[in-house]
Amino acid sequence: QVQLVESGGGLVQAGGSLTLSCAASRRPFSNYAVGWFRQAPGKDRELVAAISRSGVSTYLADSVKGRFTISRDFAKNTVCLQMNSLKAEDTAVYSCAATFDRYGTIYHGDSQYDYWGQGTQVTVSS
Repeated sequence: QVQLVESGGGLVQAGGSLTLSCAASRRPFSNYAVGWFRQAPGKDRELVAAISRSGVSTYLADSVKGRFTISRDFAKNTVCLQMNSLKAEDTAVYSCAATFDRYGTIYHGDSQYDYWGQGTQVTVSS
């Protein structure tokens, strides 16, 4: 069992930046592929970014490319989502998810993840 805890959400003006962090209870977190999902009111949950167990491979949704970065901090056992140039449409609850992985795979479907954090609200005011 792995517990995931997100932090770093909040209220920011359009054009601003936030960094979300996903901390795992189990070491090493590098045994797990990780994804960041978001869900806005009335919309389906969508994958925003994902990273392989080694951190070598990453995925970013087209809507956030050039603005968001996903990375791993192995020493801190965390995965971070750096969000720059935020827009009102980025407003959502952001959740990190993890699944045990042996192969360096990027997972795109929410059903492929076994562990979820509680979510953190990101609100971007225009």
